[in-house]
Amino acid sequence: MQDLFKIFTNGLVRENPLLILMIGLCSSLAVTTTVANGIGMGLSMTFVLLMSELVISAFRKLIPSSIRIPVFIIVIAAFTTVIDYLLKAWFAELSAAMGVFIPLIVVNCIIMGRVEGFASKQPPLACVFDALGMGLGYTWVLAAISIIREILGSGTVLGFQMVPDTYQPILFFILPPGGFFVFALFISLNLLIKSRLKGHEH
Repeated sequence: MQDLFKIFTNGLVRENPLLILMIGLCSSLAVTTTVANGIGMGLSMTFVLLMSELVISAFRKLIPSSIRIPVFIIVIAAFTTVIDYLLKAWFAELSAAMGVFIPLIVVNCIIMGRVEGFASKQPPLACVFDALGMGLGYTWVLAAISIIREILGSGTVLGFQMVPDTYQPILFFILPPGGFFVFALFISLNLLIKSRLKGHEH
């Protein structure tokens, strides 16, 4: 059980796909203009990652190594299509706001990396913890970036006014450069915390 907990926390902190591994950045920075988009993208990714890892882990011994990549892509594409249609049916506004980035989950480096590097070698239970850890680790970073960008760029969070009426939103933060700027702040803060923790260890 301790090993499963370690696998889960790896994705949340130690091997966070955005802050540590720095993969899947394009869609992440594109959708984090609002908190709803950030959380929606994070949970969609988590669903696709969880289902893909489970299926591939369950059939890992039956998939010939020569065709494993095409098989992985087909499985990921199937679950990406499922979440795409679910969002269009139940959350049409959110689906429209995220646009092409939901279908592009199929080629996201995070999912392909975990499927190839973990699910194809590990049993299903371990894959559940890995997918949830990586997915929720991805989601919390997206949500945190989104909160900062939406407050500073629009003065709102999930549509609720969070600043005085006299506040002038800073358009920079809802434009692409603002996404890179906020992400850079998160990376800097993460490196600062890690250096301080190493200093205390010594």
